[in-house]
Amino acid sequence: MPGVTAAYSGTFDPVTFGHTDIIARAAVMFERLIVAVGLNPSKNPRFSIDERVALIEATVEEAGLHNVSVKPFDGLIVDFARENNVSVLVRGVRTVTDVDYEKQMAIMNRDLFPQLDTVMLAPSPEYAHLSSSLVRELTGLGAPVEKFVPKPVLPELLARFGRQS
Repeated sequence: MPGVTAAYSGTFDPVTFGHTDIIARAAVMFERLIVAVGLNPSKNPRFSIDERVALIEATVEEAGLHNVSVKPFDGLIVDFARENNVSVLVRGVRTVTDVDYEKQMAIMNRDLFPQLDTVMLAPSPEYAHLSSSLVRELTGLGAPVEKFVPKPVLPELLARFGRQS
């Protein structure tokens, strides 16, 4: 969509191939895409917000997605959208529960900022089971995780759990 800036927000702790699938597909759909990395301390992230931003930037650069930028945010996504001229939020939905939750959030966000629409994307089938929390759990238990996270993320993720690549 020419002239449209979209944002894909999340905690991304860590960014997975499920996230990058959505990022790459949204990057084709919109002229500009901002990956909005939320602070969200209630989720007890393993990586600082600066580390998460850097890992996503490295992943986006490796993928050659030149219309994608990465920015941290704290607070309401509608405030971030206003400040960054975002008119579309991109949300990944894996399950019916995700759809119900994201629908409720889309309605609330539109109530708070009527110029903001939400687009929900289902992940590609090979990534439909992935979540950051599952990847963290598997990493902590010593499972191989290289097929779940991008190359720039893998050594940092393993190191965070005291593992070698």
